Amino acid sequence: MTDWPSVGVVIPTHNRPEQVRAALQSVLTQFYPGDIEVVVVFDRAKVDEALAADGDRPVRVVKNERTPGLAGARNTGITALETDLVAFLDDDDEWLPGKLTAQVTALGTEAELCTTAIEVDYRGRRNSRLAQRTMVRHGDLLRSRMMMLHSSTFLFRRSALLGGLGLVAEDAPGSQNEDWDMLLRASRRRPIAHVDVPYALVNWAGSHFETRWDTKISSLRWILDRHPEIHGSPEGAARVYGQIACWHAATGDRKEALRWAVRATKANPGEPRAAVAAAAAAGIVGVPAVMAALHRRGRGI
Repeated sequence: MTDWPSVGVVIPTHNRPEQVRAALQSVLTQFYPGDIEVVVVFDRAKVDEALAADGDRPVRVVKNERTPGLAGARNTGITALETDLVAFLDDDDEWLPGKLTAQVTALGTEAELCTTAIEVDYRGRRNSRLAQRTMVRHGDLLRSRMMMLHSSTFLFRRSALLGGLGLVAEDAPGSQNEDWDMLLRASRRRPIAHVDVPYALVNWAGSHFETRWDTKISSLRWILDRHPEIHGSPEGAARVYGQIACWHAATGDRKEALRWAVRATKANPGEPRAAVAAAAAAGIVGVPAVMAALHRRGRGI
C-alpha cells in the first residue's frame, strides 16, 4: 500500500491506571506507516490528564458523556474521531507487534470490519485462539460466538459505524454481548475479513464482568431477542441456552438452570454446557471452578 488510511484507536477505561498505560503503549509502538490517533475514554472514573500527549501520534483523554458502561464509552470515542478507520482496544488488553499493518492490509477495499486471532493470558498461562479461516460470515457467527474475534481486535471503517452499520448498542445489559451483536450486524451486511494470527493479548484475569451472573443472563436474553435467527441454528442456540443454564446454576436457581439445560439438550443433544449446568445445579461442581479450568486452556463456558 502507498496511501495508508488514518486509524483512530478507542480505549475505554475504568479504574485500571496501570493496565491502560500498557494498552496505550502497545498502540503507540505499532509499526504503521499511516497516522494513528488515540482517544482514551474514562468511564465512571476520574480523567487522567497525564495520559494526554501531542506529537505524531496524539493521545486525547475524554470523559464518557453517553450511557455509562463500555458501549457508551466506545461510542464516545468513535464520535470524537475523524479518522478513516476506528479500532477498539480494552484497557486490560494489548496489541502485539505487527497487528495494525497486517489488519489494515487485510481489510482491503470491500470489508467494513476486520478482526484477528488472539492470545489469551489467564494468570500467566497463555493459549492462542485461531479461527482457521480468513473470512467470517453470518452463519459462522450464528453457530458460534467465535470468541477469538475479540473486540480488542476490531478494526472498522468509520463511515460504516456512522452509517448503515451503526454505533455500539448502548442498550445491551451491562454492556455485555454488545461485541457479538456488532459482529452479527456487520456480518449480515458483508463478510468480516480476518487475520488468523494472534495479534492481540487478551487478559482474562480480573475481568469486571466475570461473575456478574444476572447480567450475563439478561445480556444473552437480549441477544436472542435482537437476533432471533440464532434460534434457527441448533448448535448456536444450544450453546446460548447452555450458557444461560450455567449462569442460572451459578446464582443458585436450580429450577431455571435445569429448564434451560433441557432446552439446550433438545436443540443439540451433544451440547456440553447442558451437562455442566445440570451438575452445577445438583451441587456436584461449581460454575466458577469450571470456568477457571477452562480459562487455563484459553476457553470459556
